[in-house]
Amino acid sequence: MRALLTDLYQLTMAAGYYESGKVGERATFELFVRHLPPNRNFIVAAGLAQAVEYLLDFHFEPAELDYLRRLPQFRNASSGFFDYLAGLRFSGDLFAVPEGTPLFAGEPVLTVRAPLVEAQIIETYLLATIGFQTLIATKAWRIATTAGDCSVVEFGTRRAHSPEAGVLAGRAAYIGGCAGTSNTETGFRYGVPVYGTAAHSWVQSFTSEDESYRRLQQLLGEATIYLIDTYDTVEGARKAAALGRPLWGVRLDSGNLVELSRKVRAILDEAGLRDARIMATGDLNEYKILELRNHRVPIDAFGVGTALATSDDAPHLGAVYKLVELQSNNVRRFTAKFSEDKHTIPGAKQIFRYQGYDLVARTAQAPKRDPDGQWPEALIEPVIISGTLARELPDAAAARSFAALSTGRLPAATRSLFEGADPYRVEYSPELLRLLDQVRHPTPGVPI
Repeated sequence: MRALLTDLYQLTMAAGYYESGKVGERATFELFVRHLPPNRNFIVAAGLAQAVEYLLDFHFEPAELDYLRRLPQFRNASSGFFDYLAGLRFSGDLFAVPEGTPLFAGEPVLTVRAPLVEAQIIETYLLATIGFQTLIATKAWRIATTAGDCSVVEFGTRRAHSPEAGVLAGRAAYIGGCAGTSNTETGFRYGVPVYGTAAHSWVQSFTSEDESYRRLQQLLGEATIYLIDTYDTVEGARKAAALGRPLWGVRLDSGNLVELSRKVRAILDEAGLRDARIMATGDLNEYKILELRNHRVPIDAFGVGTALATSDDAPHLGAVYKLVELQSNNVRRFTAKFSEDKHTIPGAKQIFRYQGYDLVARTAQAPKRDPDGQWPEALIEPVIISGTLARELPDAAAARSFAALSTGRLPAATRSLFEGADPYRVEYSPELLRLLDQVRHPTPGVPI
């Protein structure tokens, strides 16, 4: 029952469209980000799989329609409108960039072409799922890139804004470059690798730290990760080392990680456990990891929670969903906003990615070679056509690999943790700019 996961005004507009005889009109909407968040030179697109799942299953249950009928906002809506909703399914088209694609401000993440009512109602859900997962995938890319050859595990479900947000944060973080997540539901649904250690309560529940370690080792064997800072970190490391193999390693969750990691590494090495690894956790983010890496600490993995699952330094994404075309009675009209700071560009678009820059063009435009004779990559692909899935979507693992490949092709300055002085170049084609000018300054009697 997810059709009601939308804003009320989407439904009141839908009622208005129906009563005004506009249900036959076909609309084209684009979802994009107006401005990049602070210290982000690009975003990593994610959430398409959930958007597709929603669209393919879109329908109203009888109980939902009964609820709408009782709302005062629909007092003047005809019974025909509710009959129309009862049979409503997504019958339109969806075009999108693959998950893991790096994008820039103003570039469409996805395009919806569908009957006006269908395209309108789905706005809220699409913005929510694409906006949130893109935000987390982008944050994960920053953290994983900073960690370099050290793996990063997403540990943030307990700090996420809801249990479901935690599930999707784990998925998006994996696409962005994390090795896995602590969220078992994410692993179950999406095949994301899951990782876990033990809490301080495990250690505290036994009469001795030694016994807690021994019992954990009996259970987990080679997957054992001892949490060694419940009481005294250095002494905890000695006790863990004394147990020997099997183990994966130890976890540090507090204190001076630079000093402690070096002491713990020495203890493990002296015990002949040179292959035992050290994981660090405890309010980490990309900047703290960068500082640790600059100190050349002997840490092999990082667990990142709050900062990752909430994208704490940039907790929202300015994603918008705007009407760019409307077709009625075989007449197409191009639409745009001209309000200050919120203007839009009319017409459905394609993104052509060249070596070092992007060209946003009209969908009907044929690509052109660059001065070196190279053809660009067209980023926006068909996903759903006439309400039917056009092709199977890549799973989370494939999206993760694609994200690593496509972000790795960006210029080094663009991949900086900080806003670059030389931002990535995004241009608009002359044909698109000409269309904008024609919509802004129409000539009476001359069709566009």
